[in-house]
Amino acid sequence: MNNLSNKSKATQTMKPIEPTIRAADEIPGYSYGHVSVPTSPVSTESLEGLKASAGFMDADAGYLRLAGTVLTGQTRQIVAKWRSEIIASIPNLARHSRNPEGEPIPEYLAKSNLRFEQWILDTCFREYDQAWLDYQREIALRHTSAKKNEVDGVLSTAFVPFHDAIAFVAVMNETIKPFLANKGNTEDEVNSMHRAWSKSLQMQMALWAQPYIEASRTSTEW
Repeated sequence: MNNLSNKSKATQTMKPIEPTIRAADEIPGYSYGHVSVPTSPVSTESLEGLKASAGFMDADAGYLRLAGTVLTGQTRQIVAKWRSEIIASIPNLARHSRNPEGEPIPEYLAKSNLRFEQWILDTCFREYDQAWLDYQREIALRHTSAKKNEVDGVLSTAFVPFHDAIAFVAVMNETIKPFLANKGNTEDEVNSMHRAWSKSLQMQMALWAQPYIEASRTSTEW
């Protein structure tokens, strides 16, 4: 009974909101909702089908809003864990934010880390509508040869292989849970927030597949 009441509470109280919470006042290269972001070929109707395939329900959307309130104020620590502790220790991942000589690019890391932080907040707070679909495509393109390095004007690897992006989702899903438990929510709430987060990332990777398939017509970016 408690599980049902918790889910009902999350769904009723955590309504979709425009995320006024930002990782920073200025986020270089962040262009959510900007006219420069091309329209995704994926329709909102197709998105509803994707939600059904992932089992993403209204209750999950509610728990993502709750997760957003929990993760607000922790995004810098989360990204530092992912980037500085984990990615930096895995050469085949670390190279994508380094120059051809294998040296770190501090200015790129500073800018992209802010966007990474904002992505956490957008995952939780943004309405999953056409603008969200458009920006999913934009983020994916920035990992392919179509746009990687373009936003920040750096010299690094030409693309991030899709299999690495998919595989790292497992790490993000595992390591986000302790942060979801940091603010005193019940075990059931933490588990529900974590399930909602994991479903969202699964859907995002499914959406990323489309730009990668396009890129693979001219190069092998799997």
